[in-house]
Amino acid sequence: MKSALPLADIVVLVTRPAHQTPHLRALIEAEGGQSIAFPVLEIQDPSDNSAVVSLIQRLDEFDIAIFISANAVTKAMDLILPHRDWPSHLQIAVVGTRTAEALQEYGQTVDICPEEKFNSESLLALPEMRNVANKKIVIFRGEGGRELLAETLRERGADIEHAEVYRRGKPADIPGTTPLNLEHLLITGKINIIVITSNESLRNLWELAGTTGQQVLLHMPLAVMSPRIATAAQELGITCHTSVAPEANDEGLIAAIKAWRSTQDD
Repeated sequence: MKSALPLADIVVLVTRPAHQTPHLRALIEAEGGQSIAFPVLEIQDPSDNSAVVSLIQRLDEFDIAIFISANAVTKAMDLILPHRDWPSHLQIAVVGTRTAEALQEYGQTVDICPEEKFNSESLLALPEMRNVANKKIVIFRGEGGRELLAETLRERGADIEHAEVYRRGKPADIPGTTPLNLEHLLITGKINIIVITSNESLRNLWELAGTTGQQVLLHMPLAVMSPRIATAAQELGITCHTSVAPEANDEGLIAAIKAWRSTQDD
């Protein structure tokens, strides 16, 4: 008898950084699926954090602090709070609810957050982000992040500084996650769909897959966090179904996997 659970008999390869996989894997399994963790990205400290340390000493100068991700929260707060209190006047803006939850873990309250479609575009559409002329704004992010927020806010008259508190890299050796194992997983057909949450993850996965694994990836379904990742997959030549999460969080990824599964059932 067929299981009533939406992801029964589906095996999902989760490529998120290791510390971000447990919640997503639990959601997959709650829907009847199986998950395999293969981190292709690691959140690392910046190569030089002297500029960030200097900026932290000047936090009182700013009107708004924007946190791009939960990773930005963790890395920033671990640098800030051992040395100083958060300025009481400094408003906090975030792109999505997961980032807001990360801030709550540090005792911080979010002032500005989209109610749906958790991305930079939705944050910029809020009234608080439109009336920013002459305001000083700091954006906590990873190295090499998108420039949309900064460019748009500058056009609206804000003074913008970046605090790059982490960088994305290939993970250090993790038992059981070698390129050879990844190639084996792909060519033996054990994986039904792969979760990709950033362009960097997609590039790392592609490089780690090897020549044979890449040929499989070209026809492998993906569940991705944003349309930008779907575009990057197309540019690599991936021709199979790419399902985009309606929200940039774990629940959105589950919805994307379910949407793909419904096309298989049809």
